[in-house]
Amino acid sequence: MQSAPDITPRSWAMVATLGLVWGATFLFIELALEGITPFWLAAGRIVFATALTLVVWRMAGGRLYLSDARDRRGLLVVGVLSTALPFMLLSWGQQFVTSAFAGVSMASVALMVLPLAHFLVPGERMTVRRTLGFLIGFAGVCVLMGGQMFNSTGAALEPFGQLACLGAAACYAVSSITMRRLPPIDPIGLAAVPLVIGSAVVVPLAFAMEGPPPLPDGRTLLILAALGLLPTAAANLLRVLVIRSAGPVFMSLTNYQVPLWSVLLGALVLAEPVRSSLLLALALILSGVALSQWGALKRLFGKT
Repeated sequence: MQSAPDITPRSWAMVATLGLVWGATFLFIELALEGITPFWLAAGRIVFATALTLVVWRMAGGRLYLSDARDRRGLLVVGVLSTALPFMLLSWGQQFVTSAFAGVSMASVALMVLPLAHFLVPGERMTVRRTLGFLIGFAGVCVLMGGQMFNSTGAALEPFGQLACLGAAACYAVSSITMRRLPPIDPIGLAAVPLVIGSAVVVPLAFAMEGPPPLPDGRTLLILAALGLLPTAAANLLRVLVIRSAGPVFMSLTNYQVPLWSVLLGALVLAEPVRSSLLLALALILSGVALSQWGALKRLFGKT
C-alpha cells in the first residue's frame, strides 16, 4: 500500500492483542506437549489454521498475485520458513526449554533481520546505530544461551532445544525478508497460501518422524484448536490488517510485547523460574531492538 500509515486507537488495540496472543503461544505449546508429540502438534496447528484461513480467503475473492509478476519459488520459501519449519522447531525445542526461553528467543527475530536486510533489501543499510543495536542484542542472545539457566527438564538435549528455538527465530527472519521481496500479492492470499504450503510439508514429515497421528484427549484437542484459531489463523489475519492500515513499523511493536508476556505467563501459569540471567538477556535483546529501530520508532511516535 502506498498511502501513509493511519494509526488510530483501534490500531493500538490490535497490536496489543497480537502481543498478548503471540506471547501466550509458548504457554499453550508447553501445555499441548503433555498430550501430543511435537511434530503432530505442529501439524494439527497448521492444518486447523489452514482450513479457517482458506475459508476467509475464498470469501474475500481468492486472489493471489495482483500483477503479472510471479515468484513461486519465493512463495514456497515463505511457506516453509514462516510456518512449517519454525512450528516444528518450536514444538520440538520446547520439550527441553521453558516457554519463557522460547518467547524471549523470538525477540531476536528483529535483530536477525538487520544483517539480512542490509544485503537483500534496498534502503535498509546497517548504520552505526543499527550495528550497535545488533551487537547489544547479540550479547543478550549469548546471555540467553549461556549457562544452565533453564533447568526445566534437566535433559541432556536442552542445548539443542535452545538452538531449535533460535533456529525458529532465524526462519521467521529469513521469511520476512523473502516476503518483502515478493511481487504484489493479496494480503489475505499471502496469509493463506503459506499455511497451505506448510501443511503439505509438516503432515508428511510428522508421519515419517512420529508415525500415525496419536489420539489426544479432549484437553489437548482444545489446546490444539486454540493454537490453530488464535495465534495462527486469527493473528495472521489481524497482522495483515495492522500492516495494511498502520504500517510495518507500527507492527514491529509486537517485538517488545511477546517476550514480556511469555515470561509473565510462564511464571504465573507454569511456575517457571524467572532468573536474573533471563531478565538480563531480555533487557539486552529488547535494548538492542529498540536502538536498531530508534529512528523508525521516533518517527512513529511523532505521528501518533
